[in-house]
Amino acid sequence: MAFRPRKRFGQHWLNHPPTLQAIVAAADIQPGDRLWEIGPGMGVLTKQLLATGNPLVAVELDRDLCLKLRKKLGQRENFLLLEGDVLKLDLNALLQDFPQFSAPNKVVANIPYNITSPILELLLGTIQKPRSPSLATIVLLVQKEIAERLTAQPSTKAYGALSVRMQYLARVDWIVDVSPKAFTPPPKVDSAVIRLTPYPVDQLPGDRRLLDQLLRLGFANRRKMLRNNLKGLIAPEQLTTVLEQLALPSTARAEDLSLEQWLELTNLLPTFFSPT
Repeated sequence: MAFRPRKRFGQHWLNHPPTLQAIVAAADIQPGDRLWEIGPGMGVLTKQLLATGNPLVAVELDRDLCLKLRKKLGQRENFLLLEGDVLKLDLNALLQDFPQFSAPNKVVANIPYNITSPILELLLGTIQKPRSPSLATIVLLVQKEIAERLTAQPSTKAYGALSVRMQYLARVDWIVDVSPKAFTPPPKVDSAVIRLTPYPVDQLPGDRRLLDQLLRLGFANRRKMLRNNLKGLIAPEQLTTVLEQLALPSTARAEDLSLEQWLELTNLLPTFFSPT
């Protein structure tokens, strides 16, 4: 009897060989890499990853799927399947008993779209608290709208606080578009494969605490100009002076600033006030 995808788990089985190949190729798996797959589902991508010979730890929430995967894939020296919620499991603690799978450095996954944001935070951390040590590579199949937001440029509709945060923490590459027809059942949205290459924590520039604060305030109301959103931190006339130094008009809004300009703003503002 065929296993029916469960809507409450956001299950859509990827069954498109070219997309699977693109995902694996984007991860650039090398000898010595230790892999981590979130939501292996029916194991189609899992098989591709296991074929590399690298150690692979997969985390699956669905108990019935775990049983099916164990029967389908059998016992393999380079495969460890953990049952549970990836957002709640202490992976490092669990892997202490399995040293060959410890400290995975690359994530390759077709993640449930309904928990994309918390998974991104799990894998990258936050501006104030980046994941340390950082992962080497993260390749994810995500909703196309999310891919657009992660790769968006200033002054575009998709550009927002998430764009700046992710581009601060990692290089973001758009790998390939994925049609709903590549899945069973087809989702109601288009998808895309993205690759995130996290920057080492010690190389992240600027005052991370202040940058996070500025992004929260700056994007709190997209319709308002920065001089209004940030007036709790700095007087509008002082901010106008700062914006002039960044070659920006006094009417600039949060979505008008590039990541580099946000960092410049973070560096300039302390000369006008003492952050709290």
